[in-house]
Amino acid sequence: MLTGCAGSSTPAPVTTLEIRKQQHQLRQQQTLSGRSYQVQRGDTLYSIAFRAGQDFRTVAARNNIKAPYTIYPGQIIQLQAGTAAKIKGSVTPTTSKSSTVKSVAASSQKGYVQERSPVNITQSASTAVGRVSWQWPVKGPILARFSTAEQGNKGVDIGGSAGSRINAAADGQVVYAGNALRGYGNLIIIKHNDDYLSAYAHNKRLLVKERQDVKAGQQIAEMGDTDAVDTRLHFEIRFRGQSVDPLRYLPR
Repeated sequence: MLTGCAGSSTPAPVTTLEIRKQQHQLRQQQTLSGRSYQVQRGDTLYSIAFRAGQDFRTVAARNNIKAPYTIYPGQIIQLQAGTAAKIKGSVTPTTSKSSTVKSVAASSQKGYVQERSPVNITQSASTAVGRVSWQWPVKGPILARFSTAEQGNKGVDIGGSAGSRINAAADGQVVYAGNALRGYGNLIIIKHNDDYLSAYAHNKRLLVKERQDVKAGQQIAEMGDTDAVDTRLHFEIRFRGQSVDPLRYLPR
């Protein structure tokens, strides 16, 4: 009987807190800490700098990459001080009817065609910090706050319902729109000026494209649960590549 009871025991259930910690760890695994990185399809200079926690201008200058910061699959990007980056072999971007280079565009490309006009809505209360007027990207309860711990949350997580509109927190240009960063799901990164970026993760659907200009309050995505334990928006603000507490910038 004792053996039968022991055999019927089940493992302790994994708590939501443990799952969220695993989620933060998954994002941390996307951090680039080596001396160099080889460009993959879907990368942009901004997404590489974002993962490295560096200012995009620093990465660009170190690798002699000029605006509009065009990079190519196979290119080696130096992440630490050293020799300039080199192209591996004779790699060049290719496109076809079935396959395109989405983010690592040809140097002759001037931008992406906007599929829709900006949404005109009344801007809510905003706070001007660092020459950027910030507003909340979505209304909802705060599920997780910013943490400076090594495996801590590098932004704030805001709850809501699937399909809820996600708005740009300030005027800017989309510099990344995709799902190549594990732990972030469908992700949008917006450049607001040379100092500030904002990131919007776990979206159900992305409504903007890279190099598209957006206005504060314009809908850029629909809330979802991609790479998340539940429906939420993970929102980050980066100052010169470093994560900062969004609650210090958003209106009270």
